Amino acid sequence: MKTIAAGVFGPGLRAFLLAAMILPLSGAQGWAATEGLIDTPAKQAILIDHATGTVLFEKNAGEAMPPSSMSKLMTLYVLFERLAAGNLKLDDTFPVSEKAWRMGGSKMFVRVNTRVRIADLIRGIIIQSGNDACIVVAEGVSGDEATFAALMNRTASELGMVDSHFVNASGWPDPDHVTTARDLSILARRLIDKFPEHYAIFAERSFTYSKIRQGNRNPLLYKNIGADGLKTGHTEAAGYGLAASAERNGRRLDLVVNGLHSVNQRSQESQRLLSWGFREFGNYALFKAGEEVTSAPVWLGDAGAVALLIEDALTIIIPRKARRSMKVSVNYQGPLTTPIAKGQPVATLRIEAPNMATIERPLIAGADVARKGFFGRLGAALEHLLFGSVSN
Repeated sequence: MKTIAAGVFGPGLRAFLLAAMILPLSGAQGWAATEGLIDTPAKQAILIDHATGTVLFEKNAGEAMPPSSMSKLMTLYVLFERLAAGNLKLDDTFPVSEKAWRMGGSKMFVRVNTRVRIADLIRGIIIQSGNDACIVVAEGVSGDEATFAALMNRTASELGMVDSHFVNASGWPDPDHVTTARDLSILARRLIDKFPEHYAIFAERSFTYSKIRQGNRNPLLYKNIGADGLKTGHTEAAGYGLAASAERNGRRLDLVVNGLHSVNQRSQESQRLLSWGFREFGNYALFKAGEEVTSAPVWLGDAGAVALLIEDALTIIIPRKARRSMKVSVNYQGPLTTPIAKGQPVATLRIEAPNMATIERPLIAGADVARKGFFGRLGAALEHLLFGSVSN
């Protein structure tokens, strides 16, 4: 097994390391190093780099919790899917049943025996957190709320939300209506990526329906920190929660917190965690898909070396205070033996840092390398015996 120092990599990585002198953390990895560096009074929390899915901080992220009105994100996701499929249009209308009209809690104030445009229902759910609007959508899509809840659960399963179970469309308290901070982060990330044309509505600060103007309940929209979504939640059992997303300088972070004690604490803690994530971490595009990382010598081949390529693009997440402990290596049994086929996995890129799970990516041969003929192999073997070197 051969380890190659970072300083002898190809120009892309070498320039990156020399210019930035930073430590990478690959996508979908969490930083154990953040434990003890920050905490939160939230009962459950998770902070994620949106582009890579890297978990920057979590607390009880897999613990079952009441999602309250944050579960309205799933109601919206199901509705957005129907719109994207062409089964519904924004100007279509749904009827308002007596059940929807009588629904308590936060309301859009729909009127019984009228019809409401889907475009208005979306804003009534996002901005006004209308429980009544959720029932109108559930009955309009599936006929009744229980059938719609089953559709919510099927959708959750498809998204990989393995610890969620929905029994209604609004998040109305029910002991069987549960999710986790991690599952909500999955939902928020997919909603942002899949439905950008609807996601912009989450940043709207007010909506007027039935001559009643209501402001968006998301406190971060008013703080000039790059926040543009998603949804608040509150019940006695859940406490105060927020699924949030913010973008600064082209970088997006997603946050879910729950179990806070007040509106003010929810606002302050959400802002603090997002600011911490933007301040303490950065993400960088290290390799493009198919880029050469380095080259490896070849034994008895018709070429003396072969380029080692990374198949998929690699974006790394770095804690800014951990920048001097990184180890980057390429590992292979060398020199490589022939024949070598283009695209054949022949080496492994490894990135290591304290308190971080080792990141490994396969490297493939960039070209075919045929085995030398008999006389070429004989000459190389003699040269190696006489001079201890490999000739090509």
